[in-house]
Amino acid sequence: MSTNGTSESGCESEVRTANSTCGPDDLSVTASIVSMTGGILSNSLALFVLVKSYHRIRLKSKASFLLFASGLVVTDLLGHLVNGSLVLFIHSSHKQWEAFDPDRVLCGFFGASLVFFGLSPLFLGCTMAVERCLGVTRPLFHSTAVAPRHVKRLLGSVWSLAALVAGLPLALARPYQVQRSRSWCFFREGEPRDWLDVLLPLVFSMLGLVALLLSLVCNTLTSCALLRSKMRRRHRCRGTSYHLEMIVQLLAIMLVSCVCWGPLLIYVIVLTTQTQPEPVSFSLLMMVRIATWNQILDPWVYILLRKAVLRKLYLVLHGFWSPGSHGIRHRKSTLLWSSAETRSSSTMRNQCICMGSMQRPNDTMKAITPNRQVPGHLATPRSGMR
Repeated sequence: MSTNGTSESGCESEVRTANSTCGPDDLSVTASIVSMTGGILSNSLALFVLVKSYHRIRLKSKASFLLFASGLVVTDLLGHLVNGSLVLFIHSSHKQWEAFDPDRVLCGFFGASLVFFGLSPLFLGCTMAVERCLGVTRPLFHSTAVAPRHVKRLLGSVWSLAALVAGLPLALARPYQVQRSRSWCFFREGEPRDWLDVLLPLVFSMLGLVALLLSLVCNTLTSCALLRSKMRRRHRCRGTSYHLEMIVQLLAIMLVSCVCWGPLLIYVIVLTTQTQPEPVSFSLLMMVRIATWNQILDPWVYILLRKAVLRKLYLVLHGFWSPGSHGIRHRKSTLLWSSAETRSSSTMRNQCICMGSMQRPNDTMKAITPNRQVPGHLATPRSGMR
């Protein structure tokens, strides 16, 4: 495996001009630190929000969605921790792979980690889209087939599939290669040696694109089914708001994944099937950096695109545009009342039943009292009082 000559050990030993010695490397380290810190904080906050929602919710379909979402956020969090730590270690070692990794064990782990934490969010997003499609279009089947234990098994299957794809190059004796920037490892770059060097990147890219395409199809079917149901039934169903909230989040996740991962997946296919020019390494590195933003933006979907946050944003914007309008105040009170009804529909229904049961005995006594047979010795004083 080529490592581009002897050691490019940092800025001191590189044959460059004095004006461009340490600038790009320092900038890369700063970008890695900012990306790692932002990703860890964002995913930790999103995980806290999801766990709190999971313990509060009582709707089965919403609980299964939150389990998948929590698995996605945990995957993104671990991806930032593992890959960010490896990048910082490589830069702190001045990229001297021959010194700290002569057998390329760390390079193999780094490349497999990039592939695993890259495919896992795509597979999980696809699984969540299929689960929501079944929950909306086939609710009876979903209620019997998708239980919490089934969700945990599906999570394990998704992670196992991503780990299998990530471990294929190591199992087939086609290890990951140190790239020209010497700061990361990926599939073999340059002229392929045989058909396996072409097949492995293609498997990675095609599986990612299939996951994105399947997410697009399932989310489209789910959205159309919800719109048809909304048009047929004018009254508000109990779980409609939950479905709409989940669909908005899934559409946002799909959009983020397509923007961040789509260019890299297509670019890998182009590079694998064609002869690459010399400066291809920098372009590939830029595509990978764009893809890492998927793990930073994903948690903000669950933090910002929640029903309560969107409702408050709606009220603030309308209050800002027309602060003294009576119609805005009326809509604000209507929205707050509908949100209270939606959030605690079952609780309010139980309270109404209890209140009804507390009022019925008085009404029943009033209805029964005129029909009672009053004894004679009690009726005489009442008639005398009159």
